[in-house]
Amino acid sequence: MTEASPAPSAGDAAQRTWTPAIALDDVWEGEMVGVEVGDTKVLIVNLDGDLQAYTNVCPHQASALDEGDFDGETITCARHLWEFDARSGRGVNPADAALTRYPCKLDDDGMICVDVG
Repeated sequence: MTEASPAPSAGDAAQRTWTPAIALDDVWEGEMVGVEVGDTKVLIVNLDGDLQAYTNVCPHQASALDEGDFDGETITCARHLWEFDARSGRGVNPADAALTRYPCKLDDDGMICVDVG
């Protein structure tokens, strides 16, 4: 498993502050899980082994996205059914919305780590 996109350059990766968020065993393929990384609510998405991390807040009315649905490709907010592409965080409905993405990686010990900046 590789670091989630966008992949940092070699110099950029050394400057990141990686914080353990959750064990990979707790986020099965095709699943999304909400966690807290420090004071930041983060949504971890496992797309067939490709990990993505986003803010766990819908940009519409700040609902927790982990309370919504994930069909393996699209994250749907439970409150007003806004939809986001799980690979990019871009809005599907509406198209002009987007999720904040965080860099994430899988450590050798099986922990998913996130840099919330």
